[in-house]
Amino acid sequence: MPFHPSQWHFEIDHYLNPWLPAAPWRHIPYPVAHFMGYRPQGQRPVGNLAMVFWAFIGVFCSLIIIEATSRAIPSFRAHDAPIIVGSFGAAAVLEFYVVESPLSQPRNAVLGQILSSIVGIAISKLFALGPVSRDLTWLGGALACACSVAVMGLTGTVHPPAGATALLAVVDDNLSNLGWFLLPIILLGCVLMQCVALLLNNIQRRFPVYWWTPAEVGHHKKRQQEERPDGKSSSDSGSSDSGSENGAKLETTRTRHMEEGRLVEEKERIVITRMCVNIPDTIYLSPEDTAFLEGLSERLRK
Repeated sequence: MPFHPSQWHFEIDHYLNPWLPAAPWRHIPYPVAHFMGYRPQGQRPVGNLAMVFWAFIGVFCSLIIIEATSRAIPSFRAHDAPIIVGSFGAAAVLEFYVVESPLSQPRNAVLGQILSSIVGIAISKLFALGPVSRDLTWLGGALACACSVAVMGLTGTVHPPAGATALLAVVDDNLSNLGWFLLPIILLGCVLMQCVALLLNNIQRRFPVYWWTPAEVGHHKKRQQEERPDGKSSSDSGSSDSGSENGAKLETTRTRHMEEGRLVEEKERIVITRMCVNIPDTIYLSPEDTAFLEGLSERLRK
């Protein structure tokens, strides 16, 4: 058997997604669901001037709310905590300008920061045990940032500003002196920024595009519900409903065929028919992509 380490691949969602419930937004009142990112139809794209306007408002409001809240909390002042961690400036750019990027979605924006904070604090504590810890800060900072990238990559929570959080937790004296108290500071900042993003980014745009993953979730539950009398699940027929939150008629497919006596899967492909659009369950579609593909399907019906 050939040995190809460069082709090894680990996808944590492969193990988590089957056990996660689908987003409940379609079952709650629409005015609330709208600000949770749910759209019964595709979101109309906006021009870059509107994007710049809302990004300006969002960045300003989110940062000033985080700073004002930090100043008002007595325990923050008692620990001599900064009014804001510098990495939130970079996070605000992602959250309010490139709102459709996978790097901006809540899973990445919150969990990426939390995991990187834990990594940075742990490495800062570890290096503080040595007698010459001050002389090795440069090494600890680089190691913290590198480790945070590895952790985010393995957990599917890559968020570039979080790498700066891990770095600052080691090289910035004010943050390193906070120790584990830095964790609630980061968590509070993430929650406040997400709240502002949900409010402002859903006025003319859509945020988030997804909360956890664009792929299908809850496979095991659906397989149990769709079990056929003959013992075969409906997924054996080659396609299943993706349950897209934007109301699109999309189906996920895994086409298979016989090759030299072996059952193998074909390469992922998008199939457009008069009735629906079939997409592989590993492909992420933005609202604009969905609208375009459905437009092609409608043209086939005419």
